Amino acid sequence: MKILMVITSHDQLGNTGRKTGFWLEELAAPYFIFRDSGAEITLASPKGGRPPLDPKSNEREFRTDLTLRFEADVAAEAQLDKTVRLDSVKQEDFGTVFYPGGHGPMWDLAEDKDSVKLIESFLAAGKTVAVVCHSTGALRHVKTPDGKPLVQGKEVTGFTNGEEEDVGLTKVVPFLVEDEMLKLGAVFSKTANWGVHVVTDGLLITGQNPHSSGPAAQALLAALKGEPLARAS
Repeated sequence: MKILMVITSHDQLGNTGRKTGFWLEELAAPYFIFRDSGAEITLASPKGGRPPLDPKSNEREFRTDLTLRFEADVAAEAQLDKTVRLDSVKQEDFGTVFYPGGHGPMWDLAEDKDSVKLIESFLAAGKTVAVVCHSTGALRHVKTPDGKPLVQGKEVTGFTNGEEEDVGLTKVVPFLVEDEMLKLGAVFSKTANWGVHVVTDGLLITGQNPHSSGPAAQALLAALKGEPLARAS
């Protein structure tokens, strides 16, 4: 089983002068769930090379056993050091794709034409796509074959307005994930701020926040194995 993970290359948090990037738990938890299941993982990013880590995601309060394991894992760090360029990957080479979040994707992956085409190609091939947290924003320009927004009429989740308010970045991000999904006609599903929440609708799996990244990865593995899944959990 070959799994592609797409990570942001964007490191500027709007006009704040602060750094952003990918959220470590959202990479580490799915990475080890996939690797421990025997999957072969490829990491990709728009610019290739070492993607920027959101420094906040590695502060003491946000560390987990899996983030610590990732940092201590020579093979994982070597992969992260040399992500392949997003424009070089092809859907045909992978069984599925997973998008970790962090605020970075709001600026690059949400607008990246290669990313949009890639997601569309996975879905056209009947392959499951999973995104978590702010990477739900990467779906905003993805269309169905008949030109409608992918998420129109679909049940999805992602980083909520309430969670964005909690971190004080409502006025910093280029758009709010929840508002954008609703504007596109999605049925936006959510639980309490920072609660674990994963939604499966057809070939699309979405997770609400960092804590939902591991469960979203488990849901993706279950989908790949053809196991029955609840529509939302």
